[in-house]
Amino acid sequence: MSSSPAQAEPDVKDVKTRVDRLYREAEQASERYNAVKIQLDDLKADLGSVKADEKRAETSLDAMRREARRSVLRQSGGGDLGLVSQVATAGDVDGFLSDVSTLSTYRQLQQSLFDDYATGLQALSLRRDATEDRIAQVAKLEKKLATEKSTVDDKLGDAKELLGELQADERAALQAAEARETRTPQPPAGTQDRPDTTSRDTTTRTPPDVPVSGRASAAVQYALAQVGDAYVHGAAGPDAFDCSGLTMMAWAQAGVSLPHSSSAQSGTGTPVAASDLQPGDLVFYYSPISHVGIFIGNGQIVDAANPGTGVRIASVFSMPFSGAVRPG
Repeated sequence: MSSSPAQAEPDVKDVKTRVDRLYREAEQASERYNAVKIQLDDLKADLGSVKADEKRAETSLDAMRREARRSVLRQSGGGDLGLVSQVATAGDVDGFLSDVSTLSTYRQLQQSLFDDYATGLQALSLRRDATEDRIAQVAKLEKKLATEKSTVDDKLGDAKELLGELQADERAALQAAEARETRTPQPPAGTQDRPDTTSRDTTTRTPPDVPVSGRASAAVQYALAQVGDAYVHGAAGPDAFDCSGLTMMAWAQAGVSLPHSSSAQSGTGTPVAASDLQPGDLVFYYSPISHVGIFIGNGQIVDAANPGTGVRIASVFSMPFSGAVRPG
């Protein structure tokens, strides 16, 4: 039996609800991915520094080992060194100290040379441990990155599959529903007196005339110019963005460097109350934070929403508000 239009509408609404949920879960994983990538990049830089320290320690120890050997040779007259030679060839702190303590000729070595050599061995051991620790951390974060990337791909794949099951008329109905959808969420306490913040369409693609000056002007104008661009996980322009990629690039136009992560961006700049928002402020959503937009005034933001919507203009309170900061 064929379905009537009245029966098809709930199916479309159900698909939209499920797709929206999948998009949200994909974005959460995407922003976690962005945050982990920042940690991984920092850790790799640290690993490079630690490896350089280890190399310097090895070079220094080699020099001390050669000096120790020369000292032993001088004091033994160049003959058969026997156990004394172990002082110059010991490969670890414990072995070095153990061997030296058994040598009757140990006291003939310069005390400073002994101390320097032991300290060098300890320093090298510490640096090797630090290097191994960083390598293990890198491997752990790389595994976490792969997991988050897999989650993003799975969620977006499920959403695409759901949308692919719709008939042409159902897809048209879904697109029409998204185009006319409006939401009227309650703003946070203390913001009820702000004008016209909850009566606008959730999504619009007509950039308004935004009065803004100073460095924030460059950020706002850049964000507005991207309205209609695609949403792509991990993208930061020029023709596609994810939420934090858009805000990062917007404020880059004003000479302000932001991390490519909504949660990391929430820790930058000056915290701003919802009632004190100014154009250019970054507005964050959900708990834990997993979405960010840029306030443009008149109760609106520009944000990279999801693969189905792309970069849009939306009500500042169209999503669960969690805070705001003013970059710069």
